[in-house]
Amino acid sequence: MRVLAAMSGGVDSAVAAARAVDAGHEVVGVHLALSAKPGTLRTGARGCCTIEDSRDARRVADILGIPFYVWDFAERFTEEVVDEFVASYAEGRTPNPCLTCNEKIKFEALLDKAIALGFDAVCTGHYARLSVVEDQPQLRRSADPGKDQSYVLASLTADQLRHAMFPLGGDLKSTVREEAAQRGLAVAEKPDSHDICFIPDGDTQKFLTDRLGEQPGKLVDAESGAVLGEHVGVHSFTVGQRKGLGIDAPAQDGRPRYVLSLEPVSGTVRVGSAEQLAVEEIYAHRPIWPSGKEFGGRAGPVRCVAQVRAHGSTAAAESELVGDELVVRLTEPLTGVAPGQAVVLYEQDNHGDLVLGSGKIARTG
Repeated sequence: MRVLAAMSGGVDSAVAAARAVDAGHEVVGVHLALSAKPGTLRTGARGCCTIEDSRDARRVADILGIPFYVWDFAERFTEEVVDEFVASYAEGRTPNPCLTCNEKIKFEALLDKAIALGFDAVCTGHYARLSVVEDQPQLRRSADPGKDQSYVLASLTADQLRHAMFPLGGDLKSTVREEAAQRGLAVAEKPDSHDICFIPDGDTQKFLTDRLGEQPGKLVDAESGAVLGEHVGVHSFTVGQRKGLGIDAPAQDGRPRYVLSLEPVSGTVRVGSAEQLAVEEIYAHRPIWPSGKEFGGRAGPVRCVAQVRAHGSTAAAESELVGDELVVRLTEPLTGVAPGQAVVLYEQDNHGDLVLGSGKIARTG
């Protein structure tokens, strides 16, 4: 097959590309330039897509003996990922930019261009297992639970997954680093990127305030309606947040307060107890089925396991499609569930590692 290897400049994509070459595929490496003003050096272990990362990817391609190109996707990345991230926070939602990037950039923009150029598949260093059974893709958790990225890949369609390759899904991260060292790749000990790549200093609140400005509002006790303080904008908060609320007076019961809901129109941030954070029902729109079939071909309601954050806790659930809305009823409550996040459903039996579907959370109950 003709394979386009997406090479970020990190160890994972480097080893994934090397394995594609070892498998006998005709491999071409490509680095995506996603920043309009890329820095020369990474900031600590955060961020990616710098000039240094591009050079690291090129050096790996030279060692592997494959052609290498840099494709400029900065404008589309800004529109599809960064601008959407900012707009979501302004609307009181909590987005996952990595999930959006996979969906809109790596497996839409990049894959579309790859297929137009005659490539059969895009190879990445994601930690997830992928197989095809009777032309139905099966997306599963990786063998390394600490690095599993099936959650941020669950928004991919069956057609996109049919043209995807994840060579690292069956390995531990430590094994991948060892292999990189054995191959003589200088990125073997390169730190992983963390948090949000386009906010390399990790200060999300400052990033959002710089773009949205200050939009003062009030912090309100959800039970009593008492005003507890003021804030510079709902974009500074997310549901489930405990620290940095700016409330001086303790709660009457002396227990911590958490953000319960955000109301961007009125600028109100409602806070309350941990018990008030508990969510028993999740309603999501735009359901996506990685296999191409609703709940992987299972008739609803379906018993499953629901996950609402990339490395968050899970809960047993029963889910069904009501009209165009995915309804997830949790057996045990989850906390910190925010509109804008994705809910990903996994098979309940057989190790619970098969992705059945996903949706964008619209509201909770």
